[in-house]
Amino acid sequence: MPDQGVETYGEIGNQTLGELFESTVETHGDRPAQRYKGGVYDRSLAGVAVDPAPDGDFAVLSYDEMAGVVRRLAAGFRDIGIGPDDRVGLFADTRMEWAQCDFALLAAGAVVTTVYESSSPEQARHLLADPEATAVVVENDDLLERVFAVEDDVPVEQYVVMDETESDREDVYGLAEVYERGDEVFDEPRYRTWIAERDPDDLASLVYTSGTTGKPKGVQLTHRNFAANAAQCEAGYGPSADLPPGEPRIDASTQTVSYLPLAHVFERLTGHFFIFSLGGCVAYAESVDTLKEDFQSVEPTVATSVPRVYEKIYDAIREDAEESAVGERVFEWAVDVGRRYHREELPGVPLRAKYAVADRLVFSKVRNALGGNVEMLVSGGGTLSKELAELYHGMGLPIYEGYGLTEAAPVVTTNPIEQPKVGTIGTPVPHIDFELDTHVLPEENLGGVMGETGELLVKGPNVTDGYWDMPQATADAFTDDGYFRTGDIVTQRPDGYVVFRERAKQLLVLSTGKNVAPQHVEEAMENRPEIDQAMALGDGEKFVGALVVPDVDRLAERAADEGVSIPGDPERLAADDTAHGLVEQAVERANESLESHETVKRFELLAEGFTEDNDLLTPTMKKVRPAIKERYADRIGRIYDEQAFVGEGRVGGQTADDD
Repeated sequence: MPDQGVETYGEIGNQTLGELFESTVETHGDRPAQRYKGGVYDRSLAGVAVDPAPDGDFAVLSYDEMAGVVRRLAAGFRDIGIGPDDRVGLFADTRMEWAQCDFALLAAGAVVTTVYESSSPEQARHLLADPEATAVVVENDDLLERVFAVEDDVPVEQYVVMDETESDREDVYGLAEVYERGDEVFDEPRYRTWIAERDPDDLASLVYTSGTTGKPKGVQLTHRNFAANAAQCEAGYGPSADLPPGEPRIDASTQTVSYLPLAHVFERLTGHFFIFSLGGCVAYAESVDTLKEDFQSVEPTVATSVPRVYEKIYDAIREDAEESAVGERVFEWAVDVGRRYHREELPGVPLRAKYAVADRLVFSKVRNALGGNVEMLVSGGGTLSKELAELYHGMGLPIYEGYGLTEAAPVVTTNPIEQPKVGTIGTPVPHIDFELDTHVLPEENLGGVMGETGELLVKGPNVTDGYWDMPQATADAFTDDGYFRTGDIVTQRPDGYVVFRERAKQLLVLSTGKNVAPQHVEEAMENRPEIDQAMALGDGEKFVGALVVPDVDRLAERAADEGVSIPGDPERLAADDTAHGLVEQAVERANESLESHETVKRFELLAEGFTEDNDLLTPTMKKVRPAIKERYADRIGRIYDEQAFVGEGRVGGQTADDD
């Protein structure tokens, strides 16, 4: 691949991640760096390297204290035999020790390869065997057993456990033991030498793609890739960003809550390298289920998440409001007011008065539920619906949507703080070359948005140079002049803002020649309260169909409003004519926002949702479309079987042949 380093992009990213961390420690040593909760983990470091946190409450580490742990862990990792360029797996949930081990392993010269906490033994086998990992750091004995189950197939020689371990094997170390060994041999000049010996263009990490369309590939990301992307984000959101007075920014005063998987590149950059490069403080949530209480304890100023979590937060807000004195009607009225208020550049007196009431009854309670101090929310890892984004802005919780991918470490576009535009993924970050390949689409372009549409091609200091041990896949991923093919179809509008359309491989091309972006269809359907999840179908077919997972509780409420009853059992509900009719009404309403050729003509109800546990959702909450199609092949066959749908499946007043 052509050189994408300092010759083209100047000094951006011209440091290692060890240098980045140590620079922050030097500047912000006495400021809080990490907050960790007691009563969640049986931490081996508690009482050895850090003070135990009170049960249910957070304790704090300063940057100086965090650096003390990182430096001794680095020395301890070296002492047990981990050396430069050794690949080491990190197999744990998002927590304080994950961050400390990451920086320690990088300082020791190792290459960190990430493994999702939810990974099965079979998945762990691939994520450790493919990079030839010689060591692994696991969270607890349960995950240790998953690795032991495949140890004959992986080259791992050292096992380190974050929590207290019952293993008595000589090749198993508790993290506290690694720390204590490091404390005995730590020598600061030697530690500084280890960091100085690393080069920005050395490999820092292998982050495996989520595998929505095939076996995960190991994306090679260097120290420069991550450091450059942190600098690119800082230019728009950090202390040096050219922002009007009063606009929020991310800096040393930032407090955030980390709960997305650090094994995924989105959280690894935004909630880890980026925040720690600026001197902000990261609190680690107990779990996604305890976010409300964790937000109220931490009172964060910034939060990053994926669209699915923001949707769930909205669902919880709606449910709380409807069960309170506010009621469903007032909540729906407030939602409408909030969206209209955001859309109006200069709201009139009547709308301002309505907004004041909606804020008192609903919006202020939402802000308080999130700790009361949130200045901005960041959304990535998928497309956020325009309606939901408008509502968050209207509630006084500005949400900034961006776009990225693992191969770009990951951020490529962000919405500017001073002028976010809902329905877009923003504008390109600085120091990135951004092109569109318009030849990837059939003659009929995707309509609906003005601008140039095509596959996004990128080149920059944050972009990978390829995939681990996959020369052909690497060659296929780049153009002749060195641009990475993202595989994503986007439209760049005349104002420079970008609209995400669809994965090129997921684009549905109907037998009529029409192109359909399934995510757009799914978003319209999932915006209906009666529908929890949907997957659009139709590649090579005459019309768009869908697999639909109903929201059982909301559907039951709708049935009660209609004066009808539906089964409570998901299996019976999926086969129930009344339930099918209620969902059909929801699909008809979703179709109102779609072009004629995009509308869903037929659908099948499913009794089970798409989840990580059933391997139909990735750890980053993306649908594993091939697996879903394989599992529900018979249902999909029914959708496109003319005989099966005689007299059925008329959605939106059309049959499949009406187009």
